[in-house]
Formats: sequence, C-alpha cells, structure tokens
Amino acid sequence: MSLKIVELFGYAPEDRSAAASVYRSKSECPFVGGTCIKKFKSGLISGACALKPVTSGPVICCPNRMYADDYQVLLDVASDAFGPGVRLCRNISEVQGDAKDVMVFGKRWGKELRLPNRGNGGSYFVDWVLALLNRDSKLAGFVAVELQTMDTTGSYEAEVRAHLSGTPWPAGSKAGINWENVAKRILPQIIFKGHVLRNEPLCTRGMYFICPSPVHDRIMTRLGGDLRTYHPQSGALTFRWYDLAPPTSNGQRRSLVFGGQKTTTVDQVALAFTSPKNLPDAGVYEAAIRAELEPTKAHRMA
Repeated sequence: MSLKIVELFGYAPEDRSAAASVYRSKSECPFVGGTCIKKFKSGLISGACALKPVTSGPVICCPNRMYADDYQVLLDVASDAFGPGVRLCRNISEVQGDAKDVMVFGKRWGKELRLPNRGNGGSYFVDWVLALLNRDSKLAGFVAVELQTMDTTGSYEAEVRAHLSGTPWPAGSKAGINWENVAKRILPQIIFKGHVLRNEPLCTRGMYFICPSPVHDRIMTRLGGDLRTYHPQSGALTFRWYDLAPPTSNGQRRSLVFGGQKTTTVDQVALAFTSPKNLPDAGVYEAAIRAELEPTKAHRMA
C-alpha cells in the first residue's frame, strides 16, 4: 500500500501561505499547541496530521488533530451525555455551581486520574473522563472517552523532507495504515475498559469512542457491521466518528465534520469480536495448500 500526506502541521503540504509556514518553521501543532508529538526514528518531527491511502479517503493519523477548535469533540460528548449548555472546566476555579459544569480529566486538562494498576502490566486508564458536577459542585455522574486515530507502517519521512524543503512530491510513499491494530489492540482494549466501567454506579451512560470515519468503518467491518443499537446505559459503548471537511484555500485549515453516532453495548462488541460473521468461504486453506502442491506434483512427474 502507498499513501500521500494531505495535512502537514495542519495545512495542505502544497500550502505556502504565511500561516502554514509559521507552524512548519516551529514544528508546532496548530490544534493543541506545542511541538508536534510525532517523530521519525531519525529525530525529524513528522508533522503529518492526515494521510490518504490510494484506495480510500483521508485517514487522520495523529490524535491531537482530533482536538481542533479547542477540544470540540469533548464538548460534543459532554453535551450528548449530560444535555446541551454544559461547559468544560479545566480546574475547580472555573466551576460556576449551576449543574452545567463538567470537569475534564486528561492530558493537558488539569490532573490525570490516579488509578490502580491491573497487576499484569496494563492499566485501567481511559483517555478522558468527563465528570458532571451538581449545584453543590459534587460529582453527579461521569462518562469515559477513548479517542483513536491510526498508526502507520513503513515510513513517509522522505515525503515530509521534500515538502519541508519546498520540493514537489507527486509519488507518495511506501507507507501504509496499520489496520491490524483494530483487531490486535483497539477492540480488546475498549471491551476490557467497557467492562470495568460497567462496575461504576455513576457511569450510567457508559463509554464513548471517538475516531475518524475510516477507523469506524474498519471496526464495523471487523465486527460484522450489524451491531444492535441500544439507548445509553451502564455498559453502553457509543461510537462517534468524524471526517475532514473538503480542502480549503491556502492559509486555511480543514474543519472536522461530525459523521455519525451509534450506541451499542460492550457485550455486543465482545460477542461480535469473538464470533465474527464476515469469515471467508470454507476450504480456503485447503485450496491454498492444494494450489501449492499441484505445481510440485507436476514437476516431479516431468
């Protein structure tokens, strides 16, 4: 598989505007600030926010890209879970005491929660916890949020270097999207964490899973595509997915566009994961073995 960069430090790679140049010169993330978190083995800052495989639309490859517009995706979740008009608070000094305050626990937002280790090298941590406070500024309920983009295989470093030097790069790279992580890492993690959260009395709406639309589509394909829909409840798992808006003019960044939402349960996901329906036809292994043996047999007879 090959792919091409469609966003570099928040702008189209071909964008030579002053705005794009500022972020590239500083290797800075335009969505959360600070130096871009993606780095090649050589030490070069990647700057790639989204990549486009030859056979599909753009795939966001950096989680910070999803936090555009001052973490709008988290406000979207808080509004869906607790009702419109809520506000996100970074610390207790921002709390107004009108039952609309949602304390945010996660990276770059105040404190990250301390949770016990699982004892086997893993942890219970989720990316975000959104905690609704009542009028007495006491905990009234909470939801957990996992956010997932996709890693890559191979390297697109040569393409990044070309763009940073102003050299045209029409060929793309030999890198690819690491879709295997869907089955190997993403689904097992959300199933486990979903079961942990089911034991929390105040987590009455379960967990939200935010991702780019291509990631959601790949997950649904892996699960068979026909998960039953439920209303929010303890043990619920709500998928929310987002797309990149169409390309804009130079000096402008593409917006995130809400793609859709579906609420199911962690049990439905676990069952679909362990009992997949989209299996290949029976006999595929036998056919492959026979195809390999037949040339050998013909060679011996000759």
